[in-house]
Amino acid sequence: MAYTELVKNFEKVRAYMREFYVYGFKSRNDYDAKSARSYDDERRRIEGWLGDYIGFRQTPEGKNVFLSVDTRITQHNPFYRAWKTKSFTDGDITLHFILLDILHDPEVAMTVSQLAEAIDGYLSVFDAPMTFDESTIRKKLKEYVDEGIIQAEKDGRKVCYRRAPDTDLSSLSDVSDFFSEAAPCGVIGSYLQDRSDDHPNFFTFKHHYLTQTMDSDVMAALFDAMQQKHYISADYTGRRANHPRTLRLVPLRIYISAQNGRQNLIAYHEQGGQLRSYRLDHMSNIKLLEPCGQFDTLRQYLQRAEPHIWGVNCKRNILHTEHVEFDIRIAEDEQYILQRLEREKRCGQITKLDEQHYRFSADVFDTAEMIPWIRSYLCRITRLNFSNRTLENQFKADLQEMYRLYGIDGGDL
Repeated sequence: MAYTELVKNFEKVRAYMREFYVYGFKSRNDYDAKSARSYDDERRRIEGWLGDYIGFRQTPEGKNVFLSVDTRITQHNPFYRAWKTKSFTDGDITLHFILLDILHDPEVAMTVSQLAEAIDGYLSVFDAPMTFDESTIRKKLKEYVDEGIIQAEKDGRKVCYRRAPDTDLSSLSDVSDFFSEAAPCGVIGSYLQDRSDDHPNFFTFKHHYLTQTMDSDVMAALFDAMQQKHYISADYTGRRANHPRTLRLVPLRIYISAQNGRQNLIAYHEQGGQLRSYRLDHMSNIKLLEPCGQFDTLRQYLQRAEPHIWGVNCKRNILHTEHVEFDIRIAEDEQYILQRLEREKRCGQITKLDEQHYRFSADVFDTAEMIPWIRSYLCRITRLNFSNRTLENQFKADLQEMYRLYGIDGGDL
């Protein structure tokens, strides 16, 4: 079977893009989830989208392929190209262009019967013209009405269709440029950019989390469910799981890390009866279920818990928290350290002890989430106190081990 560019299942594309360019490129021999032919087809397809950003180097083990995007030069997310490759049949694409050509003037409104007659006349010049019955045309019109491309209006007992008027986006170029690269579901902004005239690029980004765009369909489905206050079902593959499991959840809020761009859903897991976090890049096959009568109550429950959430981990009992406290030394000419502490404190509080010492304190659900951040202040910490003694002892044991490796006497911690 010949290679085809058509995309019928984006979830498959999403999986291959991760395996090839996010989690590390896998060779033909390394990838065993599908056949070698499937591997070649999908790799060729993705290279067609990302060819300008693919590099490689020769190593003793062979050819090392990688993705290289210089955000100083690249103004637009190249992964959006994957969303703009669509599948269609010959009939679909033919009917698409004929309908929009017949209805090119937004002032022209026609019924299905009138459109069917116009389409027959349109195609009559061909030796073997395609034919479209009124049922097919009506289904296509309904699809375009749902998408906002066509408008339907009643004229007595008849339904007339007209093309939706164009929207002038020329004054919103800066808005769409920023939205497309910085906002959740930014691919929407990229579609708007495609309809805009050429203009200077307004923004460059130092920290640009490009690969999150592959989860745009999952995020859009979750936003829809939250807006309508519905349950969802979702297939979720944990870090240590080989196969996905289907979960029934009430989606409440989406957290996006400013540090690494990772996207997490905070949801109520009905079976476990608790708030839990789920990575969007591990979720798929989102389905909207029935309305959730307790949605507002659960959202309020989350709001009460948020002052104690350092990262994304929640607790079943929001009344039980762990206290974290440490003192750090900041010299008079190191006010940038204090500024950083203020900027990154999240739900914590900072108290000035004297001219060179400050105390950070917080009550959180999970002290372990804070450990990597606390380590970044190691050379300045003068006192440390966790209510979770097990974690505090482990933290100090790790320090002693580090001192041992470097041959340093750490003294008593």
